[in-house]
Amino acid sequence: MRVISGSKKGRSLKAVAGTSTRPTTDKVKESIFNMIGPYFDGGRGLDLFAGSGGLGIEALSRGFEHCIFVDRDFKAIQTVKSNLKTLELTKHAQVYRNDAERALHAAAKRETGFRGIFLDPPYKEQKLKALLTLIDEYQMLEEDGFIVAEHDREVELPETVGDLVMTRKETYGLTGVAIYKKRG
Repeated sequence: MRVISGSKKGRSLKAVAGTSTRPTTDKVKESIFNMIGPYFDGGRGLDLFAGSGGLGIEALSRGFEHCIFVDRDFKAIQTVKSNLKTLELTKHAQVYRNDAERALHAAAKRETGFRGIFLDPPYKEQKLKALLTLIDEYQMLEEDGFIVAEHDREVELPETVGDLVMTRKETYGLTGVAIYKKRG
């Protein structure tokens, strides 16, 4: 695994030891950022189910100012912290060990908005519709923001969730990727 582009282009990322996470492949990551970017002029990101932190780190490398990384797995949190330290990105990040719903509740209480939200839950625990509903209800997505929902290709996601509209959907092998933006 590596950073595909931006200020940290080509730098290696550690993967989470064991089989508790499924990292986004470099091919899928590059495709995602071609759909949403490819580069950014600031902004705040949220990487739920962060795993190794690859998606949030890619966003930082491509211009996000700050990213919050959340995962409930201790090994994943340690890996994210290690990758951020190696890439000298710790001052641009916050890392929390928490589950996704609680993290969204906490961010909503702080009235935190995001330009980019990355959702990549374990394929066997697809909660994407519920998470999209919470993000919409809490109005966490900035007006020009996007949500990347990575999922098993067999999962059918809704075209709309409240004010969120799916603007693009692609399949890469066993992986599906849906991009949501605010209606408007």
